[in-house]
Amino acid sequence: MNFELFIARRIHFSKGDGEKKASSPAIKIAIAGVAIGLAAMILALSIVIGFKSEVRNKVVGFGSHIQITNLANNNSYQMHPVCVTPELLDALQELPGIKHAQTFATIPGIIKTDSAFQGIVLKGVGDDYDWNFFKKNLIEGNIINPKDTTIENQVIVSKLIANKLDLKIGDSFLTYFIQDEKPRFRKFNITGIYNTNLEEYDKLFVITDINIIRNLNKWEADEVSGIELLVKNFDDLDKIQQNVFREMMVYRDRNDNTFLSRSIKEMNPMIFNWLELLDMNVVIIMILMFAISIFTMISGLLIIILERTNMIGMLKTLGARDYSVRKVFLYVSSFLIIKGMIWGNIIALAILLLQDKFGFIKLDPETYYVSEMPIDINIFYILLINIGTLILSVLAMVGPSYIIAKISPAKSLRFE
Repeated sequence: MNFELFIARRIHFSKGDGEKKASSPAIKIAIAGVAIGLAAMILALSIVIGFKSEVRNKVVGFGSHIQITNLANNNSYQMHPVCVTPELLDALQELPGIKHAQTFATIPGIIKTDSAFQGIVLKGVGDDYDWNFFKKNLIEGNIINPKDTTIENQVIVSKLIANKLDLKIGDSFLTYFIQDEKPRFRKFNITGIYNTNLEEYDKLFVITDINIIRNLNKWEADEVSGIELLVKNFDDLDKIQQNVFREMMVYRDRNDNTFLSRSIKEMNPMIFNWLELLDMNVVIIMILMFAISIFTMISGLLIIILERTNMIGMLKTLGARDYSVRKVFLYVSSFLIIKGMIWGNIIALAILLLQDKFGFIKLDPETYYVSEMPIDINIFYILLINIGTLILSVLAMVGPSYIIAKISPAKSLRFE
């Protein structure tokens, strides 16, 4: 039997003077410090990962992970067309890491009603378009259905545009376009209203059928503004983008157009740099919470040692070495750390599950782009935090345990 572990269990679980020695107020504070610190670390990591994922998915929903366009384009939404064949789409979709390939077309315009106007980007999509993002964020009506000939020029608009222009499902509006220095217009009918709370995009994009934009631009049936690629794993985006760039830099369409591929990170550097800065906040929070936990545990360990000074003297008198006595109290510290970690996990997971189920913590969507606090319960990261906390906390107890070597058996037993 492990002698040190046996003594540590007797210290931690035995009762003295009618109560557990390890249940003094100071020790309870130490356990609470570990619990609160661990809970704060788990919550901070889960919230930041959830927030980054939510905002990232919204940006990707409007622009995909990788966008392939004409190299001659500038940064406007009035793009030079490229010719895209089904064979090219199939070849792109077969590249490693690519989940889906789809075509799109854009054209800037101005919506004009009797009371207001709004500059927009009309984005046309085809039968190959992945509607999952807009279906998730659709709050009224339905997505467009070009096969439904009873409604012409169908569009879905954002809640922000609908509110500003006083529009609703079933309403129609005129949109004006400037082409070849001449104004043109089209009448559109609203079939759906979406809301992502990402104001920069909600106030801009109106989604319609790609053939409407082809007709406006007088393009051929195979001409589009570009190709959008969705990847299977966002963490592999940079590597996949490099592969796509190499494939497309040598490709020419039937009009001898050259292609440029860019990732969503390259198209929106400010947003993704801002999201990366959030990682620093998590690191700072975790360092502070760990420091608080260690401080309270060191205080608790010192109190336990003081409570057991006579016992330490007795063990030394019976021949126990300092190393063995230190191991006893490191085991006791481990029991307290584990107890605090159990409570910390219970607190953190309870809050995360309640937020995931009921969304009781609300946020201002104009500031945070989400209406409630997003979370991401990642079991792997939670296990890493627990393992790291346990190992580092026990190692941090090694230093204070050396105070045991300074306890003299003669002096400790004299005042027994």
